[in-house]
Amino acid sequence: MKASERSSPDVATNQPAHALTLQAPLQRVTQWASRFRELNILIALLVLCAFLSLTSPVFLTTGNLFGVARAFSLTAIVAIGQTFVILTGGIDLSVGSVLALAGLSAGMLLQRGMPLPIAALAGLAVGVVFGLANGLMITRIGLPPFIATLGTLSIGRGLVYVITKGYPVTVPEDAHAFIWLGQGYVWIVPVPVIIMVLLTIVGAFVLGATMFGRYVYAVGGNREAARLAGIPVRLVELSVYVISGALAALAGLILVARLVSAQPSAGLGFELPVIAASIIGGTSLMGGEGTVLGAVLGAAIMGVLENGMVLLGVSTYAQQAVTGAVIILAVMLDIWQKRRRGA
Repeated sequence: MKASERSSPDVATNQPAHALTLQAPLQRVTQWASRFRELNILIALLVLCAFLSLTSPVFLTTGNLFGVARAFSLTAIVAIGQTFVILTGGIDLSVGSVLALAGLSAGMLLQRGMPLPIAALAGLAVGVVFGLANGLMITRIGLPPFIATLGTLSIGRGLVYVITKGYPVTVPEDAHAFIWLGQGYVWIVPVPVIIMVLLTIVGAFVLGATMFGRYVYAVGGNREAARLAGIPVRLVELSVYVISGALAALAGLILVARLVSAQPSAGLGFELPVIAASIIGGTSLMGGEGTVLGAVLGAAIMGVLENGMVLLGVSTYAQQAVTGAVIILAVMLDIWQKRRRGA
């Protein structure tokens, strides 16, 4: 073959040979990036952080960054459980009420002199019971997840107001170990942030490397096909609602420890940012698609947005409007990507 022939354009593509050699690594990079759905979310988070660092000199300070992380850690913890539920094609609207009732239960027991382990376990038990009730109503009775969890949302909130009569319950000041759960530090890192990171690692491992995780994706992808394949669909659905309730209860304990009191209004409307974090993180409302890491990154984006609006002097009344806009954009992007893959 002559030298002129080797450097001539390709007949089929009308591109020079050296251009074709460059396309191969670029395609590999594109394929690698597409495998990590969280990459786009991480890039969006970094761009947002870069913008806020240019507009506010306070944003990149250590105190502010850890303060933001501690603020969105509760949303991220509950969003991990919500992601498990949404992956199966369900939804859990009761997380805010479970958070409040679990924190209230632990706070009241501590106030009456009960040991910390018993009070903490009682609070977690509240979340497990509510998750179990949601799961049984959905899997055994056949109620739609929206209706079942909307009902338990009202029941939980009503119980909180009946028990407290609208007054907060103060945690005793000598419950230092409990208060450390919400206010403590390990070196310079807040304890809630450490809990969030550990739960993210565990959740990612469960979904990505265990049989249960594969069952969760299978049920959300095609419930009937999963049943025909021998997967215990009802047990999987029941389990994810128990996980969601338990993590909501854990967040309730951390919140009470941070505030040193159980507020009747705690967790009011909390289901909106939790669901938003999962959706922004790439979890499809149709089920079968999403990751725990994506949900945590979605919570981080919401936390950074909220902090940025405060630093820039934006009215706090605009925060819900911004959250709603971000949810719509995230769902629109998810639909666009699905249509593009289908095409």
